[in-house]
Amino acid sequence: MLNLNVTIDTHSGFCFGVVYAIEMAEEILNEKNQLFCLGDIVHNDEEVKRLEARGLKIITHTDLPHLYNTQVLIRAHGEPPSTYQIALKNNLELIDASCPVVLKLQNRIKNSYDKKEKIYIYGKHGHAEIIGLLGQTQNNAVVFQDIKELDMENLPKKITLYSQTTKSTDKFYEIKNTLQNAGIEVDANDTICRQVSNRDQELRNFAQKFNKIVFVAGTKSSNGKVLFEACKEVNQNTYFVSNPTELQSHWFSTNETIGVCGATSTPMWLMENVRENLLKL
Repeated sequence: MLNLNVTIDTHSGFCFGVVYAIEMAEEILNEKNQLFCLGDIVHNDEEVKRLEARGLKIITHTDLPHLYNTQVLIRAHGEPPSTYQIALKNNLELIDASCPVVLKLQNRIKNSYDKKEKIYIYGKHGHAEIIGLLGQTQNNAVVFQDIKELDMENLPKKITLYSQTTKSTDKFYEIKNTLQNAGIEVDANDTICRQVSNRDQELRNFAQKFNKIVFVAGTKSSNGKVLFEACKEVNQNTYFVSNPTELQSHWFSTNETIGVCGATSTPMWLMENVRENLLKL
């Protein structure tokens, strides 16, 4: 036995948008034992498996037009208008668990588009939230992950800047300043979720307190990748696992202090399982 001292970060785990979506899904599954969900309800394979065992059925946007007369859950990331149009046509009851922060952003982007503003969105190409945001502009907005993607010399003289809700606040304002320094008038809309963006500093503070860190997240979670790197910057002895079976005893030494933390898509029960397995090493 390594006699590890293991502490779970109390700030880690689901953001309120994910909690809301999962609670809605569980409520319906308690009644009906089956519910369709458009895309993974959360970017965590272990949580998806848990809900699938209870009757959740993950479908894709390709599947949606072939469903009729049933209930479909919309996850926290939100959806473009086309999803709602298909639902109306196919008599689908949408259980809308879109995050309120995302819905607010969608509405603001739609208003900007209606005013014919030049819309630029800082976000991850192909991300579910970004697809929903682009849908508000009939896919006419420009999405960029890095400012290097933009042709600064040929940008409009005035743009309206938005961000995916889970992006870095510091990076957003850095982009805004770079654009302004290039002579572009920027109407910057900070719609970043503080519950998510604050996790970065919280995790950095947490990671400094322990000999080793075990970061728990799904392999599909972009938020997980970013927060894992934040931990690793302040504590080089940070290890990424998606479930307890990936823990390696040779990572640890006797009597070490271990911090367990995770992404906004990581369930607390999974971090608790990781802790229990660490205590058995």
